[in-house]
Amino acid sequence: MRFKNTTDHYGAIAKCLHWGTAFLFLVSYTSVYYRHWFTEKDTPENWTALQLHLSIGVTIGVVVVLRIIWRMTNRVPDFESGTKLEHLAAHAGHYALYAIMITLPVTGYLGTKVDTEYFFLFDIPMFESTSLFSAVISDGLGISYEAFEAPLDFIHKQILGAWLAWILIAGHVAAALYHHFIKHDRTLRKMTIDK
Repeated sequence: MRFKNTTDHYGAIAKCLHWGTAFLFLVSYTSVYYRHWFTEKDTPENWTALQLHLSIGVTIGVVVVLRIIWRMTNRVPDFESGTKLEHLAAHAGHYALYAIMITLPVTGYLGTKVDTEYFFLFDIPMFESTSLFSAVISDGLGISYEAFEAPLDFIHKQILGAWLAWILIAGHVAAALYHHFIKHDRTLRKMTIDK
């Protein structure tokens, strides 16, 4: 098993980071939808689902930083044969996915009105309680937390989380399946098996 990427394959670390991120996104969405659809407000189950969503969001933020560092310090396998437009679309799709993977955790943290009980082990204070918020946003710009939080919460929940992330994920999956079943190339196999 190779740990580093090669010209024609992703290594074990890139695969773990890729599939780990996908798993974390699924669990994050599951927890937040469970909270909204199956729990009552102000119940212990609702609070647990929220804290699980927040904890996973912080974890995604950390994993994405690790992914970016790994990608910057490790080669990416060569593209399979295709048109310049296909390769441009692949680059654009990956950059858009990275932008979402960065923006969702950041807007989620900045727009959260409660402390995160990180997997019920320790607390991560909400942004409003930090000295950075006081120095830069509250005192520096003279903006209240409510005015600061409202657009971030809207972007996180209504734009990125509800629609854009799902569109990009669906496009990513559709492209992988297209390469595998229609073009019959190695694009999907590069991220799954070592052959």
